[in-house]
Amino acid sequence: MKTNYNLIMEDIIKNMQGKPKLLLHACCGVCSSSVIEKLYPFFEITILYYNPNIYPKEEYIKRLNTQKEIIDKMNINIKLLEIGYLNEEFENIAKGLEDEKEGGTRCTKCFYLRLEKTAKIAKNLNYDYFTTTLSVSPYKDSQRLNKIGEVLEKEYNVKYLYSDFKKKEGYKRSNELAKIYNLYRQHYCGCKYSLKEALEYQNK
Repeated sequence: MKTNYNLIMEDIIKNMQGKPKLLLHACCGVCSSSVIEKLYPFFEITILYYNPNIYPKEEYIKRLNTQKEIIDKMNINIKLLEIGYLNEEFENIAKGLEDEKEGGTRCTKCFYLRLEKTAKIAKNLNYDYFTTTLSVSPYKDSQRLNKIGEVLEKEYNVKYLYSDFKKKEGYKRSNELAKIYNLYRQHYCGCKYSLKEALEYQNK
């Protein structure tokens, strides 16, 4: 039986005191939009834009600019932490998994890479919680993501905000906000392997 991580998140929020500091890993501006909208009333949010999987660098910059754009257009007090284009960190964990289909082991290692960086930074900068926007996508396995978060919570001793942001029409809302704010929307997940797979599908 699958765990309902949205209910767990709602219970965490209900029992919180004050407005904790949250380091929110964001995969892109579009996905972050509905997540920010949902969490902003309850947390002091800093967006961590760490996505070494994205290829090529020009695409990384487009998505980073879209992330900046949505924060600006929503006109709310959110910080953005961007730590550079570190594609070699993704390439290192993807070695030997180049031929894997999307959603396989390569993706799991990519999730872990980005979430571990988020946990480390959250610990070092004294954030109360960390989490990721990745679960807003219907193509991302929230069960897998939250299990990774649970492992990292224990390893780094910083609280993980369990979540499944696609619940309660979160994905639909992110699409609505993308239209409202006229945001750039990508047509593939991010890495060169997902780009190749997307192009092969389009050319069928």
